[in-house]
Amino acid sequence: MLKNLVGNNIKFIRTRNGITQDELASLCNIDRPQISKIEQGKVNITLDTLEKISNSLKVEPLILFNNNKKIHPFVKWAGGKTQILEKLCKYLPNSFNTYFEPFVGGGSLLFYLAPNSAVISDSNTELMCAYKCFQNFEDFELLKKELRKHEENHSEEYYYEIRNMDKEEDFNSLPIYIRAARMIYLNKACFNGLYRVNSKGYFNVPSGKKKEVKTFDEENFNNLYKYFNNNKITILLSDFEEAVSKKANKNDFVYFDPPYDTLDDKNSFTSYDKNNFKKEEQARLASIFKKLDEKNVKVMLSNHNTNYIRELYKDYNIHIINAKRMINSNGNGRGNVEEVIITNY
Repeated sequence: MLKNLVGNNIKFIRTRNGITQDELASLCNIDRPQISKIEQGKVNITLDTLEKISNSLKVEPLILFNNNKKIHPFVKWAGGKTQILEKLCKYLPNSFNTYFEPFVGGGSLLFYLAPNSAVISDSNTELMCAYKCFQNFEDFELLKKELRKHEENHSEEYYYEIRNMDKEEDFNSLPIYIRAARMIYLNKACFNGLYRVNSKGYFNVPSGKKKEVKTFDEENFNNLYKYFNNNKITILLSDFEEAVSKKANKNDFVYFDPPYDTLDDKNSFTSYDKNNFKKEEQARLASIFKKLDEKNVKVMLSNHNTNYIRELYKDYNIHIINAKRMINSNGNGRGNVEEVIITNY
């Protein structure tokens, strides 16, 4: 079973990274037929071979023993990284201790890596309520029950009734599973899966006018519950600086995926919460990036390829990639854009 698990994980990560068996064999200096046998679970793998393969795939060796790869984001999130995971993986550090993601959003990279030790955070309260439900059995079961109720009652009138809940005085004191279920339901039922709030912090996305809404994948939910309870995962509701400044240490890995700097067309999306992420925040983030670098923390950051961002990070490695803008209220605002992946290693 262990040989099959490791072999399947190697094949999974290799194919997700767009690497052929021949290319992996060349990177590892191992014969391709041997790579094939390892992926099929037909041979015992030595520690030396395991290290070569993990270095070539740019993952921790322990990830090759991970049985939780079948987890994926449970919400659609503006700026989600699922579509560029292969590109991100090319720039991951070869190894790290604890994984930090202060703008976790939908968690695409978190779930892809499935690290044994991680600290995740976000400033979106309802989103972090949802993450916390995966760490508590009672909240987890109540979350699923509440989501099924939303599915059964879904209608245009019901959607707007649930959307207006955050205007009620006692909203912030509601149990986390109710707030989490509301957020997930609205994410699945709203227009284009967009999470957006107005200046008062009220969710204001119109209905997606769907006849039926599927709010969750039971298998994925159960696998997420297992992942969060079988590993050391700390979940915070905090500012990005607070999440990493005192907690991230030498050889830890921090991935910053902040609201992006605005492009010249002014259509960039930054309304994840009522406090829009502006130039001053981008500069503060760059300052934290530098402080982490001075502590020998491994840091990677994603953003738009703008003059401002390139100037902020001119002392680091800037890799330009093409990506698609997937969420925009105006269909003409979607399409290919240039992004940067910035690393200090």
